[in-house]
Amino acid sequence: MSDTSADLVILGGGSGGYACAFRAAELGLSVIVVEKDKLGGTCLHRGCIPTKALLHAAEIADNVREGDQFGVKSSLEGIDINGVNSYKDGVISQLYKGLQGLAKLNKVQMVEGTGKFVAPNIVEVGSDRYIGKNVVLASGSYAKTLPGLDIGGRIITSDQALNLDYVPERVVVLGGGVIGVEFASVWRSFGADVTIVEALPRLVPLEDEYASKQLERAFRKRGIKFKTGVRFTGATQTDDVVTVSLESGDQFEADLLLVAVGRGPNTAAMGYEEAGVTMDRGFVLTDERLRTNLPNVYAVGDIVPGLQLAHRGFQQGIFVAEQIVGQNPKLIDEAGIPRVTYCKPEVASVGLTEAAAKEKYGDVQTLVYDLAGNGKSKILKTSGGVKVIKAPDGPVVGMTLVGERVGELIGEAQLIYGWEAYPEDVAPLIHAHPTQTEAIGEAFLALAGKPLHVHG
Repeated sequence: MSDTSADLVILGGGSGGYACAFRAAELGLSVIVVEKDKLGGTCLHRGCIPTKALLHAAEIADNVREGDQFGVKSSLEGIDINGVNSYKDGVISQLYKGLQGLAKLNKVQMVEGTGKFVAPNIVEVGSDRYIGKNVVLASGSYAKTLPGLDIGGRIITSDQALNLDYVPERVVVLGGGVIGVEFASVWRSFGADVTIVEALPRLVPLEDEYASKQLERAFRKRGIKFKTGVRFTGATQTDDVVTVSLESGDQFEADLLLVAVGRGPNTAAMGYEEAGVTMDRGFVLTDERLRTNLPNVYAVGDIVPGLQLAHRGFQQGIFVAEQIVGQNPKLIDEAGIPRVTYCKPEVASVGLTEAAAKEKYGDVQTLVYDLAGNGKSKILKTSGGVKVIKAPDGPVVGMTLVGERVGELIGEAQLIYGWEAYPEDVAPLIHAHPTQTEAIGEAFLALAGKPLHVHG
């Protein structure tokens, strides 16, 4: 057994792990990253990047199909799924090469293999041991299923959905959260008949109720069917079809059942519990500075309870690197992490929902500015709006946006929330015309008591 020592050993090379590695290397630490698959993790290879590439291809398909309404004669000949996959894989490949280059540039030692945390400062890979003055656990997440629902054949998760070599004609999507509605959106744009099943009362149930209502209205218009507030009871499959049963007695036949019921922490058989790490239902528990109960052992990303978002893990990785060298970085405000669902239309939010704000503050002030009054949104033929939630006699505590391309607007919303801005702070800011950012400007003019174009 050979031993290698470093200032920092990181178990996992996803968004949290590699961000921590690169920042720590910049700060002068020697760094080893153990990764069983590829640098970039789920986000780059099986998550954010490939799904957004599919969603962009879906947007192009819709634009071609709908060209007539813009006076452009165009018709969709069909979807070349091999071409779509080639485009998607090309994006991943370029980004992956870039990451590998950064690892070399930062002199981060990459170790390929399945790592196991065997003691408070040791990660084992086969017969090799990597000993760190500090250790960061960053082993990410996996696509979950339900008890008794085996993945295989016509029953798939997002992992398999990303690499299909055909467009299914009929799909049932189990789960109306972010992953479920994004895939439903892609497949509908590609011409499939799609039904979403969600046990909770509404689609994207973690978002503000306003967003759910807007998305459900848009999905109905697009012909995406959904059943909410009803439980899944089982699925059977043959060579040709999968049959999905619900508690309501409804049954659906489809080519595929996509199981999109969330992601679980990838901690089984990693040695965490045996080494003495405090866990809860597979998650690693940390304090607000991402320290586990073991000295000099930290955890970041999807294995830490909270939002399972690549950019959260990324920021946590940077935070931990700076924490290790004694920079005492500013705590991450979990509510201030922007959230975007990239279906058509997009849903983007930051801060608290209206329900959460009422729970915290009692009475709150809300305002919705409808995109019907926004010139650029009219040009794009998108509907939706900007909802702002303000604490009583206080700053803005939450914003939710719905509409095509609104994911690109969440940056300004995040700044407004993060700086605890009051409407009168934002109202004087000039927003370029015609842009969708004007919708944010108009919402704040209205909240500041000087509405010009108020809709909704």
